[in-house]
Amino acid sequence: MKLYIKNMVCPRCIAAVREALAHAGVEVMSVTLGEAEIVGDLDAERKRTLVARLEKSGFELLEDRRSRIISSVKNGIVELIYSHEVVPDVILSEYLSDRLHLDYKYISTLFSETEGRSVEKYFIAQKIERVKELLIYD
Repeated sequence: MKLYIKNMVCPRCIAAVREALAHAGVEVMSVTLGEAEIVGDLDAERKRTLVARLEKSGFELLEDRRSRIISSVKNGIVELIYSHEVVPDVILSEYLSDRLHLDYKYISTLFSETEGRSVEKYFIAQKIERVKELLIYD
């Protein structure tokens, strides 16, 4: 079963989610930014325990499709920017469409409606944060 988790932005988040899953007694196959693959399904008790543990660490279990898409957009952008030494030059619409297997117009409209800013503005803000980090640590 695949779980979608909001607010995962770094390797420490992956470790924290792994810990929350273990605390809930869930067998983990893999954990990546925004997603966890587990063995079997969650029963009601394990789900309550997991939700409480995730929320305590600042995460949220996403259950509706729209929220999962928004989370996937954000995680995709963060992975793109933070997995390179230099902020990559990509065509954002193509990158997200390929990654999510969805039409970019749908992604863009959903993101703007939900987040109150465009995907492009979110991308630019993340790039600026990354450049600041690179300047500070150089």
